[in-house]
Amino acid sequence: MPKSLIKLIRFIDNISIWSGKIIAWLILPMVAGLVYEVVARYMFSAPTEWAYDMTYMLYGSFFMLGSAFTLQRKGHIRTDILYANWSPRRQGIVDAVCYALFFFPGLIAFAIVSWDFFWVALQRGERIVTSPWMPIVYPFKGVLPAAMLLLLLQGFSEFLKSMHAAIKGEWL
Repeated sequence: MPKSLIKLIRFIDNISIWSGKIIAWLILPMVAGLVYEVVARYMFSAPTEWAYDMTYMLYGSFFMLGSAFTLQRKGHIRTDILYANWSPRRQGIVDAVCYALFFFPGLIAFAIVSWDFFWVALQRGERIVTSPWMPIVYPFKGVLPAAMLLLLLQGFSEFLKSMHAAIKGEWL
């Protein structure tokens, strides 16, 4: 594999690693919000209007934005019964085919749909009307296309690694 492609793979992997590390810090405001809600509700009989909405928005963001980091770390679910016993070449071929046939088409479609979902919410200044707090929702919906972009980038890196394994019989 040309050195320029290896550099590209390392660059994309570093984007996923650093974005994952940054996104991991979202757990702190989520936990702080939950602790505040529990203390306010049970110690002072003063539940908040915003804690539930903030918690599920942050948890959803945490979950979605961390998907590229999880892919880079090989943390997504895989059926290893057969795969683990295959040679790196066969693993690379299967992975490359699966990325080309299933991963990229599905994520590209989801990225397009999620961008429209975000854009409409942004233009309308959409809010969650079922909540008394009525938070704006477009930042939460903006997480979806951002997560798809990160995941597509990392998927491209994984595809290149799979192609290398399929051709050379070894993983990078």
